[in-house]
Amino acid sequence: MARGRILVYGVISYVFFFVTFCYAIGFVENLIVPKGMNDGAAEATFRSSIINVLLLGLFAVQHTIMARPAFKTWWCRVVPRPMERSTFVLVASAILALMMWQWCPLPEVVWDVQMPALRSILLGLSLGGWLLVLYATFVIDHFDLFGLRQVWLYFRGLEYHHPPFAERSVYKIIRHPLMLGFIVAFWAPPTMTQGSLLFAIVTTAYVLVAVKIEERDLVAILGEPYLEYRRRTPGLIPFWPMAKKR
Repeated sequence: MARGRILVYGVISYVFFFVTFCYAIGFVENLIVPKGMNDGAAEATFRSSIINVLLLGLFAVQHTIMARPAFKTWWCRVVPRPMERSTFVLVASAILALMMWQWCPLPEVVWDVQMPALRSILLGLSLGGWLLVLYATFVIDHFDLFGLRQVWLYFRGLEYHHPPFAERSVYKIIRHPLMLGFIVAFWAPPTMTQGSLLFAIVTTAYVLVAVKIEERDLVAILGEPYLEYRRRTPGLIPFWPMAKKR
């Protein structure tokens, strides 16, 4: 496949991700977008819950399988290596879009903070979680994470090297700020419905499993430097002392 076509593929994949990501913020927060998490007619709670869990499970399975080194090795026999990350991003974004499209609303309110000042604080905290997610991606190399760096280097005929491991910015305080941002974003909204609570519970459970799997891969790739980093740096809670006991 021509280098130019692979570059265009990577750019399209990134743009699709970015649009989907922005829509997901509005979807979860029930702000601005045409269909938020709580919009639409409510159906049977049990049926809706099962459908929503299956949609979230599809997203989790795709992330878990396609991010593993063994799968990447096999997958690169099917697609050119420079396209591997962009394809991961494209598939993940498509599944996220499908989930938001097919999400079954469960609009019954679990809690609803009415005090204006506290409500504003919680909304700001939730939106701050999304900003932390985005910021964390730039600290570790946003364009590599979402496949643009790979296709750009290939287009220029340069060899790709994975960004070196380095402790910078928020990663000096916590190992998984990106995941913490998601957790804060999902749990802090001032209005929590049955649907948003289900979403928060399932995604948090997946995060706790995913970080264990990801760290296993990082230890295998980076070895002792990452083990030392893990011993002295908390995982998801800043300044958590248990990290030093590992």
